[in-house]
Amino acid sequence: MTDIAPKPGLVLLVVSTAAFLASLDTFIVTIAFPGIRAAFPGDDLATLSWVLNGYTVLFAACLAPAGRLADRYGRKRLFLIGVALFTLASAACAIAPSIPVLIAFRAVQAIGAALVMPTSLALLLTAFPAHRRPMAVGVWASVGAAAAALGPPVGGLLVEASWRWVFLVNLPICALTLLAGPRVLRESRDTGTGVPDLLGAAGLLIGVGALAYALVEAPDHGWGSPAVVLAFVVAAVALAWVPLRSARHAVPVLDLPALRVPTLWLACVTTGVFAAGFAAMLFGNVLFLTSIWHDSVLLAGLSLAPGPLMVVPVSILGGRFVHRFGPGPIVALGGVSFGLGVLIWLLRMDSTRDYASAMLPGQLLTGVGVGLILPSLSGVVGTVLPAARWGAGSSMVNTTRQIGTVLGLAVLVALFAGTPDLTDFRHGWLLILATAVATSAGGLLIAARRRTDHHVEPPSPAAPVVSVQGG
Repeated sequence: MTDIAPKPGLVLLVVSTAAFLASLDTFIVTIAFPGIRAAFPGDDLATLSWVLNGYTVLFAACLAPAGRLADRYGRKRLFLIGVALFTLASAACAIAPSIPVLIAFRAVQAIGAALVMPTSLALLLTAFPAHRRPMAVGVWASVGAAAAALGPPVGGLLVEASWRWVFLVNLPICALTLLAGPRVLRESRDTGTGVPDLLGAAGLLIGVGALAYALVEAPDHGWGSPAVVLAFVVAAVALAWVPLRSARHAVPVLDLPALRVPTLWLACVTTGVFAAGFAAMLFGNVLFLTSIWHDSVLLAGLSLAPGPLMVVPVSILGGRFVHRFGPGPIVALGGVSFGLGVLIWLLRMDSTRDYASAMLPGQLLTGVGVGLILPSLSGVVGTVLPAARWGAGSSMVNTTRQIGTVLGLAVLVALFAGTPDLTDFRHGWLLILATAVATSAGGLLIAARRRTDHHVEPPSPAAPVVSVQGG
């Protein structure tokens, strides 16, 4: 039996703050690219993209084993370790003397963030009673979504001083989280969980990393070049091997039994597809504003702010509708709003700056879409899996989200090889529009399946037991 932790509002504040930072650092570096590139002029866009993609690839590969480790050794303990790692790595990134060093410490950041994300959601779910979970998850997910979207405007302000401030800004917030966490959070663990499959996690890291490398480097080296072909082969072999290994391992990197719950499987796929479009939208719009409209980094960041301002209030409101109608219809509605925003850009954006009638309406509509989609997809775990599987289930959803982010950015970098022109951006918006349509379709399928999958216990070798401890 799982007890309800005291002061759930404080738990929500602590875990949402940490999730905010983990999500913010996925995207805040995007707007810092011009500053980083100016500081290291010998590195091209493809190389710089690994400052972001290296983070998201390792983040994606570590999420599932991190969730399993947390289930076994304690969610509170792993959460605090993750925040501490993230803090130290942020300080190291801020003083990095070269791009390789920056990429290396971004990798350490990713490990810390991977510990934070699944544990924060699992701690949140154990802190709230069932009838309040949709609201709590809505706030948690909206903070993460807002952080991802706030990366460009916040980064634009910080880069005016120095690109290094996009990492230094993490330090005081992390310090407060480390002070409050031990006092507010209650330990919980799954006493039936074994040692996670780290070799499988390495396979996932190699597979996703090789695929991203092939997509990013192909425009420069050629799609038929030996390095690119080899990367595609390595990606195919690794990504085919990981599910086979997961099927045989006691504590796999991919929780295949959980994916036999159709609603969770659909949520994972839909999350990955939407994350690809969302990441491509943010990165593409930053490049459009700075290269086609020739905005300064600060102006570009501020121009992207209205979308994030829509995310949090819409997410809170959407959480109430999720409790009443289920996540599927809300995801479908969010996909329509997101797609309409992108369609406006596709039809109205050109080389002449027209922010009020071309960029702004799309910003508002995509912000509404993000606010409806991400919290609803994150909340699926709590509606179809038992409490003992929340850590692993949330890791699966977050893993597909990060894989989608990596692939969305990689495809866009490949599309924008060299200096992108207006036609390239229109092709990008067309691809993003396709992800919006697919997201709406996924929402409708989730709605169709959810009633039969409600609180299904997926097949498992042993029924785990969750214990909750004070402290």
